[in-house]
Amino acid sequence: VNICALAMVDLCGLLLACICCLLAGGGWSVSLAAATAANGGRAKGEAPSSPHAESFSRSSMDDKIQVHVVPHTHDDVGWLKTVDEYYYGANNSIQRAGVQYILDTVVTELSKNPNRTFIYVEIAYFYRWWNEQSNETKELVKKLVSNKQLEFVNAGWCMNDEASTHYNAIVDQMSLGLRFVQENFGDEARPRVAWHIDPFGHSAEQAALFAKMGYDGFFFARIDYGDRDNRLGNKEMELVWRGSPSLGSQSDMFTGVLFYGYGPPPDFCFDQGCSDPPIQDDPNLFDYNVDDRVKLFIQRVGDQAIFYNTNNIMMTFGSDFQYQNALQVYKNLDKLIKYVNAEGTVNMFYSTPSRYVDAVHQAGKTWTLKTDDFFPYADNPYAFWTGYFTSRPALKGYTRLCNNYLQACKQLEVIYGSVFSSKERKHSSLKLKHAMAIDQHHDAVSGTEKQHVADDYAKRLHIGQVECEQLVAMVLRNL
Repeated sequence: VNICALAMVDLCGLLLACICCLLAGGGWSVSLAAATAANGGRAKGEAPSSPHAESFSRSSMDDKIQVHVVPHTHDDVGWLKTVDEYYYGANNSIQRAGVQYILDTVVTELSKNPNRTFIYVEIAYFYRWWNEQSNETKELVKKLVSNKQLEFVNAGWCMNDEASTHYNAIVDQMSLGLRFVQENFGDEARPRVAWHIDPFGHSAEQAALFAKMGYDGFFFARIDYGDRDNRLGNKEMELVWRGSPSLGSQSDMFTGVLFYGYGPPPDFCFDQGCSDPPIQDDPNLFDYNVDDRVKLFIQRVGDQAIFYNTNNIMMTFGSDFQYQNALQVYKNLDKLIKYVNAEGTVNMFYSTPSRYVDAVHQAGKTWTLKTDDFFPYADNPYAFWTGYFTSRPALKGYTRLCNNYLQACKQLEVIYGSVFSSKERKHSSLKLKHAMAIDQHHDAVSGTEKQHVADDYAKRLHIGQVECEQLVAMVLRNL
């Protein structure tokens, strides 16, 4: 059952039509090739176990595996801490995480080397950070975006849940983030790839929405353990997902399941919160380890490559709130890339999901077709992630109520703007838009957050609702 489809797809399409001009853009056919076949609790960010791979060796340049290194961070818009605690790095007795330091240090490190790349997802945080920056820093960031070093992927206000959200709340939060990117960075920064690496299962409705928004690819990490094993055995970790039977091929989306979850390959986490060894490359010092580290990394590449259908593989380097010290990560990644390429078995380079999608498209492969959900999600036989469909019912109900109120508030705001002068307009829907957008996060309306975080979500919704009530009252009094 498609849990997320709370309204007919045709109605969803009608709603989306009003934002098509903003979101639509050029790109290659999302189906990639004619689909010929029918479709068939670990900790956040932890890599799933995988079958032992056969020995791996590549000698021909044409066959050499292309390893796309994708540095990233996954920044929950609230979970164990509130969204603002996460942004500032407060309340570290719960979790040591501060998003402002991630963005500060990543921008600095990207500016040092034009080959380095980074992707960013959660605009709720980037919006906060951007508003604090000097004009000089903003110009530097715009240059990094223009150079394709810093790439926005997904780029909604949050990475929304796919089971307990309403489709027009998804559209609203995506529009809020995408509009920020458009207004500050222009058409060239428009995200081409959807990135839902942490939601607990995936809805065909979500795939259809992304297809209608103009995305070229969709990547995630969490799928049922049995489905994953079956896809590994059949080399179907990448596919074409047709999200809507009524929209047909218009809803086709090239979709990929990440091999190592959304974290780095085992033994190669260079973040300050990890304990894996760095690249120690001075032969005059003790514990020189380049040869051993290169050999192990090429083994990790082989473990993944045999389950994919082209000579391109994507490896994520990052996880929850990583890159607070980006220098440490990039310094070791630079060395790893240098020495792996010198060994010659594989070709390793900084990349992004959109570059990876382009490379896979050029391979001209034919993909299997899927038409149903990736629900329910279980990561072992006794761990079905289904309780959150109904957990925190009060927050779920209040979210629906505020969503309804926001739709009315937005419509009346148009009248409000035409009736009152700029000096008279004291209220807007913006606070409720922001609160609703944050509340669509996969640890918010889902109910998987801590209690004080749930209280924070409800408080934000209430403040926004009161603001909208005042706007509505002013309009109705002057009709």
